Amino acid sequence: MTVYLSLTGVLFVLGLHGLFTARNLLRQLLSLNILTTSVFLLFVVLARLAEPLDDVPHAIVLTGIVITISTTAVALALVGRLAGRTRDDDAITAGDPRGDAE
Repeated sequence: MTVYLSLTGVLFVLGLHGLFTARNLLRQLLSLNILTTSVFLLFVVLARLAEPLDDVPHAIVLTGIVITISTTAVALALVGRLAGRTRDDDAITAGDPRGDAE
Protein backbone atom coordinates (compact mmCIF):
# COMPACT_ATOMS: atom_id res chain seq x y z
CA MET A 1 0.00 0.00 0.00
CA THR A 2 2.85 2.38 0.77
CA VAL A 3 4.27 1.75 -2.71
CA TYR A 4 1.08 3.12 -4.25
CA LEU A 5 1.00 6.09 -1.91
CA SER A 6 4.63 6.94 -2.71
CA LEU A 7 3.91 6.53 -6.43
CA THR A 8 1.00 8.92 -5.99
CA GLY A 9 3.28 11.46 -4.34
CA VAL A 10 5.95 11.13 -7.01
CA LEU A 11 3.42 11.52 -9.82
CA PHE A 12 1.84 14.52 -8.09
CA VAL A 13 5.18 16.29 -7.64
CA LEU A 14 6.22 15.42 -11.20
CA GLY A 15 2.96 16.81 -12.56
CA LEU A 16 3.23 20.01 -10.52
CA HIS A 17 6.83 20.51 -11.54
CA GLY A 18 6.03 20.04 -15.21
CA LEU A 19 2.98 22.26 -15.00
CA PHE A 20 4.86 25.18 -13.50
CA THR A 21 8.17 24.90 -15.34
CA ALA A 22 7.23 23.85 -18.88
CA ARG A 23 6.74 26.60 -21.45
CA ASN A 24 5.40 24.29 -24.13
CA LEU A 25 1.60 24.06 -24.00
CA LEU A 26 1.56 20.36 -24.87
CA ARG A 27 3.99 19.59 -22.06
CA GLN A 28 1.82 21.57 -19.66
CA LEU A 29 -1.21 19.59 -20.77
CA LEU A 30 0.68 16.32 -20.32
CA SER A 31 1.79 17.44 -16.85
CA LEU A 32 -1.80 18.27 -15.95
CA ASN A 33 -2.86 14.78 -17.04
CA ILE A 34 -0.10 13.24 -14.90
CA LEU A 35 -1.33 15.34 -11.98
CA THR A 36 -4.93 14.16 -12.38
CA THR A 37 -3.74 10.55 -12.71
CA SER A 38 -2.02 10.85 -9.35
CA VAL A 39 -5.22 12.16 -7.77
CA PHE A 40 -7.20 9.27 -9.27
CA LEU A 41 -4.63 6.80 -7.95
CA LEU A 42 -4.91 8.38 -4.50
CA PHE A 43 -8.70 7.94 -4.56
CA VAL A 44 -8.37 4.28 -5.49
CA VAL A 45 -5.73 3.62 -2.83
CA LEU A 46 -7.78 5.34 -0.13
CA ALA A 47 -10.90 3.44 -1.20
CA ARG A 48 -8.98 0.20 -0.82
CA LEU A 49 -8.21 1.05 2.81
CA ALA A 50 -11.91 1.14 3.75
CA GLU A 51 -12.98 -2.07 5.49
CA PRO A 52 -16.16 -2.76 3.59
CA LEU A 53 -15.05 -1.93 0.07
CA ASP A 54 -16.80 1.20 -1.08
CA ASP A 55 -17.81 1.55 -4.72
CA VAL A 56 -18.40 5.30 -4.65
CA PRO A 57 -14.72 6.35 -4.94
CA HIS A 58 -14.30 4.02 -7.91
CA ALA A 59 -17.34 5.55 -9.58
CA ILE A 60 -15.94 9.02 -8.91
CA VAL A 61 -12.61 8.01 -10.47
CA LEU A 62 -14.32 6.60 -13.55
CA THR A 63 -16.32 9.80 -13.93
CA GLY A 64 -13.15 11.82 -13.48
CA ILE A 65 -11.38 9.80 -16.16
CA VAL A 66 -14.18 10.50 -18.63
CA ILE A 67 -14.13 14.21 -17.80
CA THR A 68 -10.32 14.31 -18.07
CA ILE A 69 -10.37 12.65 -21.49
CA SER A 70 -12.95 15.08 -22.84
CA THR A 71 -11.25 18.18 -21.44
CA THR A 72 -7.91 16.94 -22.77
CA ALA A 73 -9.43 16.54 -26.22
CA VAL A 74 -10.81 20.09 -26.13
CA ALA A 75 -7.50 21.45 -24.83
CA LEU A 76 -5.58 19.63 -27.57
CA ALA A 77 -7.88 21.13 -30.18
CA LEU A 78 -7.34 24.61 -28.73
CA VAL A 79 -3.56 24.18 -28.54
CA GLY A 80 -3.48 22.89 -32.11
CA ARG A 81 -5.51 25.82 -33.34
CA LEU A 82 -3.38 28.31 -31.42
CA ALA A 83 -0.15 26.73 -32.67
CA GLY A 84 -1.50 26.80 -36.22
CA ARG A 85 -2.31 30.49 -36.04
CA THR A 86 0.78 31.72 -34.26
CA ARG A 87 3.27 29.03 -35.42
CA ASP A 88 4.36 28.86 -31.80
CA ASP A 89 3.38 26.60 -28.91
CA ASP A 90 5.15 28.60 -26.22
CA ALA A 91 2.87 29.35 -23.27
CA ILE A 92 4.51 32.72 -22.60
CA THR A 93 4.09 34.20 -26.07
CA ALA A 94 0.84 32.42 -26.94
CA GLY A 95 -1.47 35.33 -26.16
CA ASP A 96 0.73 38.04 -27.67
CA PRO A 97 -0.09 38.68 -31.35
CA ARG A 98 3.39 40.10 -31.99
CA GLY A 99 5.08 37.05 -30.52
CA ASP A 100 7.29 38.84 -28.01
CA ALA A 101 6.63 38.48 -24.30
CA GLU A 102 7.24 41.35 -21.95
